[in-house]
Amino acid sequence: MSSILVPTRRALLKATAASALAMPFVSRAWAAVTEINMLAWYGHGEPDVVGEFEAANNVKFKPKYYAGGDNMLALIAQSPPGTYDVILSDAEFVQQLNAAGYIEELNAADYPFDDMVHEDFKKFPGHWKDGKLYSVMVRFGLLGVSYNTKAVSDAEAESYKCFWKPELKGKVGHFDWHLPNLGQISLFNGNGKNLWNLDKGQWDKVKATAKTLRPQVGGFFDYGGTFNGLKTGEMLAMAGIGDWITGVLERDGAPVKSVIPKEGGVQFTESYSIGKGSSKAAIVKKFIQYMLSPEGQVKSANMAAYPANIVTNKGRKALQDKDPKEAKRSNQVDGAALDPVKLIKDGRVHYRDIPKQQSLEDWNDFWQEYKSA
Repeated sequence: MSSILVPTRRALLKATAASALAMPFVSRAWAAVTEINMLAWYGHGEPDVVGEFEAANNVKFKPKYYAGGDNMLALIAQSPPGTYDVILSDAEFVQQLNAAGYIEELNAADYPFDDMVHEDFKKFPGHWKDGKLYSVMVRFGLLGVSYNTKAVSDAEAESYKCFWKPELKGKVGHFDWHLPNLGQISLFNGNGKNLWNLDKGQWDKVKATAKTLRPQVGGFFDYGGTFNGLKTGEMLAMAGIGDWITGVLERDGAPVKSVIPKEGGVQFTESYSIGKGSSKAAIVKKFIQYMLSPEGQVKSANMAAYPANIVTNKGRKALQDKDPKEAKRSNQVDGAALDPVKLIKDGRVHYRDIPKQQSLEDWNDFWQEYKSA
């Protein structure tokens, strides 16, 4: 009988190690995918934005979508601590997230603040408290007059007054959120940079002006309804939105667009925070860094759900190089008269904020009254 050679334990370990070195990618394939729970506006967790990051880092985003900062706060309040690893919020709500203890402190050195397209973006209002960072801006957009170019002329769209055009009765829509809509009414009333800081008389006037618009209004819509209303022509003008809706339709050839009228516009600002108690803070930090890289910024600008503007100089240059058509369409080119950064610097665009002399509940209560009128 021939002898049977039994390998020693040391030999087996040595052979296993050699095999692993020869095929370093195999263990990665066997590794469990890390799930990242995201709370965000629709589109941020979709494959066109996060797919490449997921593949490169063996992670999978599980997004929970909302519309409106009030809804975002309610969802977090109803969830156990640590439920959300990454939270995308409108900048004006970061202070409330921080005050409630929902987000972690961030290290400013981890992010490219020296490359921001506007000086304000380096220490954006509400993102910092007592010199500590809690949220990082990743994109922004402008809200003004959105309209069907066959029903409203470019000249008419230069003022919010066009919403009262007799021919638009029943064809003016609202994106269903009080802040952008009442903010625009405040601008129409001439409150300018103080549009959120209204005394009783100014607030009463905003409500009175809104009530005169109500007969023109044909509906109040969520994201999908706003999109379809403009696409089908059911609505010929839309208040409370901007290029983040019309840009998608415009890319497909629809006769719609958005402009910042003479009374001024509102900037929405979207920012990422790490959820308090998340066990995945390291990979979330890497994701935020990715979204601020030139590649990530281009993906953000071209998001299928809704476009927005780039916040870094390198990202802006990458968009101009990789997608010059979109850079031109969105005015993100040097020298453009409607360059969104220039509009901010010229004082035509104001950062969206929360009411200063009323509460969010005051504004929401009136909004519900207005809708039911």
